[in-house]
Amino acid sequence: MSKNSSYWSANLKLVGLCMAIWFVVSYLFGIILVEPLNNVSIGGYKLGFWFAQQGSIYVFVALIFFYANRMGKLDREHDVHEDDD
Repeated sequence: MSKNSSYWSANLKLVGLCMAIWFVVSYLFGIILVEPLNNVSIGGYKLGFWFAQQGSIYVFVALIFFYANRMGKLDREHDVHEDDD
């Protein structure tokens, strides 16, 4: 496997992981599984409601930082990082 294809493969795996987490949290927890999750409370709010209103946003912001961090490491591993001049 060439250097570019291994980099691209690792990049796609990372994007796929982030998209899967985003899908589970926003679509499944916030829409499909909202009724079962509403049986649990966090801070006085039903968990399904919390995921639909705020939880998915928090997870999305955390995913942005996770992705940026992992891509920085991936860039350095494959020697495609930007120089720190």
